[in-house]
Amino acid sequence: MSTTKIIYGLYADDDDLMDGVKAFRDKGIAINEVYSPFPVHGLDKALGLKKTRISDAAFIYAVYGVTLAILISWYTMNHDWPQNIGGKPAFTWWENMPAFVVPMFELMVFCAAHMMSLTYLVRNKMYPLAPPQNPDPRTTDDKFLMEFVSDDVETIKQILIDTGVEEITVKDA
Repeated sequence: MSTTKIIYGLYADDDDLMDGVKAFRDKGIAINEVYSPFPVHGLDKALGLKKTRISDAAFIYAVYGVTLAILISWYTMNHDWPQNIGGKPAFTWWENMPAFVVPMFELMVFCAAHMMSLTYLVRNKMYPLAPPQNPDPRTTDDKFLMEFVSDDVETIKQILIDTGVEEITVKDA
């Protein structure tokens, strides 16, 4: 029979939450997740989280957007609908590229922003019809929650109490 429990500690203040995170890190106890109604400065570093790779994905999406803009401008000006404007025929894309700098930039930003948003939502399982992951709806308003998965419930409860927790909930894993 497994004695593993899920322990939730609910905090009212972000400073108390940070004190709690530091206390658990000092004791070597792993924090499974922290839920917060707003970003807490320094929380990611205190939890020991690695740098996200969303900026790498943004670069790839931006390159995709610029490539798409170049292909669209080349196709329309040189292949599909070539025009002789002011005696200057569109023989090569390179000669006409300065006219397309702004649309290329706009499509780059559009692709990077929208594809990053979709990547974020899918990566965090926040797509439509996904089951909710938040164990306490008060964390979307004004409370902070730390989640633990452990066998040592009493030690975690004592550290939570020492760091100013408001409420402790224990559930079976």
